[in-house]
Amino acid sequence: MLDICLLGTGGMMPLPHRWLTALMTRFRGSNLLIDCGEGTQITMKLQGWSFKDIDQICFTHYHGDHISGLPGLLLSIGNSDRTEPITLIGPKGLLKVVNGLRVIAPELPFELKFIELEEDVQTIEINGYVIDAFKLKHKITCYGYSINILRQGKFDAIKAKELGLPVQYWSKLQHGETIVYNNKEYAPELVMGGVRKGLKVTYCTDTRPVDNMVYGAYEADLFICEGMYGEPTEQTNAVAYKHMTFQEAATIARDAKVEELWLTHFSPALVRPKEYLHVAKQIFTNTKIGKDRMTKTLKFSD
Repeated sequence: MLDICLLGTGGMMPLPHRWLTALMTRFRGSNLLIDCGEGTQITMKLQGWSFKDIDQICFTHYHGDHISGLPGLLLSIGNSDRTEPITLIGPKGLLKVVNGLRVIAPELPFELKFIELEEDVQTIEINGYVIDAFKLKHKITCYGYSINILRQGKFDAIKAKELGLPVQYWSKLQHGETIVYNNKEYAPELVMGGVRKGLKVTYCTDTRPVDNMVYGAYEADLFICEGMYGEPTEQTNAVAYKHMTFQEAATIARDAKVEELWLTHFSPALVRPKEYLHVAKQIFTNTKIGKDRMTKTLKFSD
């Protein structure tokens, strides 16, 4: 199962009850963070989730409200006695940006590894996650991310018995190993069914609507998307500042055939986003207003 927590829902500046942008997932003991705005480690502490277990951090882009919390978070992780490396993923220029921020965090007890995104669409497999990064449209280079948990086919015990394979070999086959029994090789494909539906969470913020969002979020179990502006009359500002309205986010969710939409990254002027929820629901019914530390656990379907 995949645990998801929307740590912060604010855009541009933090508010008393709305921290800046961050999303965290947990899967089999490995935590993943997308963006790290100011106050991320505070809201993480309030949620009770561990920053020591963060193995990878993805950045959508390098505006301050998405990355300004990184130096403090790295220092806190260092003080937690972590020694395992952390992988940072983001648009081209990541190494330069992080090294600049690390002026106040120069010495860490763990290695930082860097993956800089240069393609329009790029896939990274790490610690059980399959991360699809895809370009968005903002004032600077920006990426959306789909976090995928793949699921192998179901083990066919009847077939394994028909082949005469002892039980002690079954686990290896289930984990993708080819085994040798009675001088004959048996590949996993002989006893494994077709790939089953996995889990998928897509996160997009700071962008105008683009086709990549529909493709990237297609059939996601959960689509977390910016809704900078609730009022349809804010369309002019959305275009000018390269952001999105509730209507536009809901349209992407509908076209991408996602299961559920969470709106996030609200303008500081949007004090009560719930007042405009109906605007999105008219287009995509299963829409929810994101709140700090809003959580969900996704489980494989039967």
